[in-house]
Amino acid sequence: MNLMKIFITGLPGVGKTTLALKVTEELKTYNLKIGGFITQEVREKGRRVGFKIKALDTGEEGILAWVGEGYPRVGKYVVNLEDLNRIGVLAIIRALEDADLIIIDEIGAMEYKSREFAEAVEKAVKSEKPLLATVHRNYAKRFKDYGKLYVLTPENREYIRQEIIHNLKAILKP
Repeated sequence: MNLMKIFITGLPGVGKTTLALKVTEELKTYNLKIGGFITQEVREKGRRVGFKIKALDTGEEGILAWVGEGYPRVGKYVVNLEDLNRIGVLAIIRALEDADLIIIDEIGAMEYKSREFAEAVEKAVKSEKPLLATVHRNYAKRFKDYGKLYVLTPENREYIRQEIIHNLKAILKP
């Protein structure tokens, strides 16, 4: 059986990262090695001012993007290619080598400012390893032919989380 490639898309704030984190935590209880990275909003006084990036295997954190002046930009955010490559790209490469499951959160315009990131995503998508990736809605169609694409909503997210964990456990056989 072809190993699972799972892609999650949906509107901002619907719970894509939360789902990736919950899947990670649950599968870790089976002694599975989870690699890759997650991104999380950084808020100040209730306003989103940026995103941090965190490697799931080492816990190393950095800044993915921040409101401000600079280049490369996506909307009001300046993308920090150094941390994206040092933390995110290297986490994908390590996961390709020795994780049971690769998590990429997220694939979108900010991340595609890095050629190294685009290459690492391609390797992960074409690899034999199971992959769970959150994808910005503008990029989702690119991945529908590589695996299962879920569109997350507040109504379906709990069901989808359970289905993903069920399917990954069937493949990974913890």
